[in-house]
Amino acid sequence: MPNSDAGQRFLDLLSVMKRLRGEGGCPWDREQTRESLRPYLVEETYEVLDALEHAEPAALREELGDLLFQVVFHTEIAEERGEFSMADLLDALVEKMRRRHPHVFGERRVGTAQEALAQWESIKQRESGGGGSVLGRPRRLPALLSAQHVQQRASRVGFDWPDPLSALDKVREETAEIAAALRAGDGDAVRQELGDLLFAAVNVARLAGADPEAALLGAVDRFRRRFEWMEGAVGAQGRDIRDVALDELERFWAEAKTQEGDR
Repeated sequence: MPNSDAGQRFLDLLSVMKRLRGEGGCPWDREQTRESLRPYLVEETYEVLDALEHAEPAALREELGDLLFQVVFHTEIAEERGEFSMADLLDALVEKMRRRHPHVFGERRVGTAQEALAQWESIKQRESGGGGSVLGRPRRLPALLSAQHVQQRASRVGFDWPDPLSALDKVREETAEIAAALRAGDGDAVRQELGDLLFAAVNVARLAGADPEAALLGAVDRFRRRFEWMEGAVGAQGRDIRDVALDELERFWAEAKTQEGDR
């Protein structure tokens, strides 16, 4: 059964939102628009992802709350404009979830998660009139996530590499094409081939069961830790890292990796 306490808390949140936007409310909240709120929606989404990455329940609770507040904020603006209310949004969402899960709320049966996903896509296509590409509409997503999205969509109709090692061969091919473009001094070709290389790398990650965004963020974090260790090691010698020759920096870098137990 739904938690009635949670339901009351949600109503409290809606009341807080109306108070903030109403007469005598917060000047900052009152002047916000859909356009001004866009950066905060993106920021809160990434903060949720960061909390998930670090497996911090308290931080996840807080960041999910902040993201929910953005949904409530945008819905309040829509209600002020006479477009839809939170009740309309929730009614439409609940109805869509029931409609697209006939194996749960109806008589249809599915045996696997993949069958459930295929059924979802089939219902979605039927509801939209059956037109459009299987890749879906272009979305305003970060590049890695967008690549993963279109690859997953293409995979559902069988257009995919058989395994990650096969996809890795494409990475090698794209690497050779970048080298050729660099040797030719063709800037446009370099940019295109770099894009192809990144796209191919996402394919490898996806087929290997690794989230490419999380993998890249992990690489950034490792680089940051090792570089900061180098700065500390150089500073302990009374020197500035900007004055250290590259070959010596490479030795410090190798030692930083050793300190982490990496190769």
